[in-house]
Amino acid sequence: QVQLVESGGGLVQPGGSLRLSCAVSGSIFSFVIMGWYRQAPGKQRQLVAGITAGGSTNYADSVKGRFTISRDNAKATVYLQMNSLKPEDTAVYYCNAHPKTFGSWGQGTQVTVSS
Repeated sequence: QVQLVESGGGLVQPGGSLRLSCAVSGSIFSFVIMGWYRQAPGKQRQLVAGITAGGSTNYADSVKGRFTISRDNAKATVYLQMNSLKPEDTAVYYCNAHPKTFGSWGQGTQVTVSS
């Protein structure tokens, strides 16, 4: 079973930056599209960024130009560089495969943007 471990979240002021990491166990990582998702209180989980095995990326309109997704297939790790953070970016962030997720989710990492 694939295990996902997210890290790097925290409390940051508006305009600040954070870099999230997600380590994925299992040899399947190199072959799947990976995504970063987020879930704000009272809202559904949504995809914010995706990256193919070859490195092609796509972003939700709300984060385009501010977030950058990347991956290291050798380390089975996917990253999310978040710049110019806004209060509305506050959420728990998760990584998983996309569009068909793995059978389980990690614990996520909390990102709070507040002054």
